[in-house]
Amino acid sequence: MEASSVFDAFDKDGDGKVSASELRCGLGSTLGEDVSEEDAAALLAAVDADGDGLLDQEEFSRLAGGAQEEDDLIKRKCLMEAFGMYASSSSTMITPASLRRTLSRLGSHELGVEECRAMICRFDLDGDGVLSFDEFRVMMMA
Repeated sequence: MEASSVFDAFDKDGDGKVSASELRCGLGSTLGEDVSEEDAAALLAAVDADGDGLLDQEEFSRLAGGAQEEDDLIKRKCLMEAFGMYASSSSTMITPASLRRTLSRLGSHELGVEECRAMICRFDLDGDGVLSFDEFRVMMMA
């Protein structure tokens, strides 16, 4: 959904501004749970640049953008944790041996090192035979 249409959905009275009440209702319907008046007011105050107690479209976009940045940080943290499970304990890379060891621990059928090397090769962008975090991230997002 485009940012302006999301803004329009929150701006129930069509005045070009989103009040704390409209923000509360919009978040409640979007998230499927009640948002307290205090939480809605705090969110509004955090991005209300002109101090009028209302969010214009630009301020609303900053609020939505901040949520996206937080989601991105959470995703990156989860990917880092997953990468750590597979990475070799002696380096910060996923090697064929470390991949084989982790898959074996997770109950995957027994794979040989050559099969693991072939799996790594598909996403080994720099051709060094191992996966860095960035290569792992590309693989996980594919």
